[in-house]
Amino acid sequence: MQLRDLAKGSSVFLAVIVAGYLSTTYVDQRFAAPKVSKSTETASASACVGEDGSWKNWPWPNVPALSPKCR
Repeated sequence: MQLRDLAKGSSVFLAVIVAGYLSTTYVDQRFAAPKVSKSTETASASACVGEDGSWKNWPWPNVPALSPKCR
C-alpha cells in the first residue's frame, strides 16, 4: 500500500462520516417535532383515533399501534 492509497481511503472515510453527520442534522431539524412546553400541551394535542377510525393530531404517515380513542 502506498501513501497515496492511504490518503485516498482516509479522505473517502472522512467524507462519509461528514455526510452522515450533516444528513442526520438536516433530518433532525426538518422532521423533529417542535418543542412544546408542558404548560401548553393538552390532552387533546396527543395522537388519538376518532370514532370513524381516522387519526387526529398525527402528522406522520405511520401511526402507532394501540393509540387511545379521542374523547
